[in-house]
Amino acid sequence: MDNLEENRFIEPFHRQKSTSRVEVLDCVSGDNFKVEILGYKSLSGINDPETAQAIYYANQVGMQLKQVKITLQGGEAQIEAGALQYLYGHIQIESKAGGMAGLGKAMLNKFITNESAFIPRYQGHGCIFLEPCFSHFLTYYLNNEEIICDRGLFYCGEGSLEISAAIQKNVSSALFGNEGLFQTKIRGTGICVFELPVPASEVHCVQLNNETLKVDGNFALMRTGKIEFTVEKSTKTIFGTLTSGEGLLQTFRGTGKVWLAPTQSVYEQMRVAGIDSLTHAPKSSNNWTDS
Repeated sequence: MDNLEENRFIEPFHRQKSTSRVEVLDCVSGDNFKVEILGYKSLSGINDPETAQAIYYANQVGMQLKQVKITLQGGEAQIEAGALQYLYGHIQIESKAGGMAGLGKAMLNKFITNESAFIPRYQGHGCIFLEPCFSHFLTYYLNNEEIICDRGLFYCGEGSLEISAAIQKNVSSALFGNEGLFQTKIRGTGICVFELPVPASEVHCVQLNNETLKVDGNFALMRTGKIEFTVEKSTKTIFGTLTSGEGLLQTFRGTGKVWLAPTQSVYEQMRVAGIDSLTHAPKSSNNWTDS
């Protein structure tokens, strides 16, 4: 076989190009810490029909496998225990209990915040990849501020951030707010990643300027620390509350931000009662004024 004939078979292989199936959905970087939310465009490595069918429908409806990547350049990261998939570079891992007192505090923190008892810390230079999943993530940079979020939303962040428990400041929010007595508090300066129940694009961030926000439901995910949270009647009188059809409302007052997930209850309703349950917009059953 001459060279021309041989090149006929070799050339198609040279024309093939490596196409990445991974895209960067979000990226936030600091001086020595960078976090990227990676998205797999599609999954094609299936070798059985049942899994192939599930992946096909996932691809069709836009469910995207995601993965959090952290790049350290002399910085420090703290990550929920069990979230690590692999890392490379010169990175050291620490998980300090701080003696019996520290152990007791860590176990109590896990019980009341639903976060890991011990949050491992990673220091050095290199890349860290967390477990891939179909969940949703929101990246946020805290600038010497405080965020209070629902339990279990914290996923990872810079080592400079302080993660602790926040107790509800009044009885009404603790008993009727559907948030529990404790939430998670993140304080300091640095990048943080939250795991959300809905896509980040469906989260509404409401900026309050010495104003009041009232929410019918428990789809408020996070708020900045200077926002006061209470649960109040929808109107000033019991009669008005009964006839308004609203009942108790989560109430946020002050100056700062509140993150809402309006579609969270929609997904839950479809999961429980089916999509037919959303055919008509919900209305109050108080129709005594009708003629």
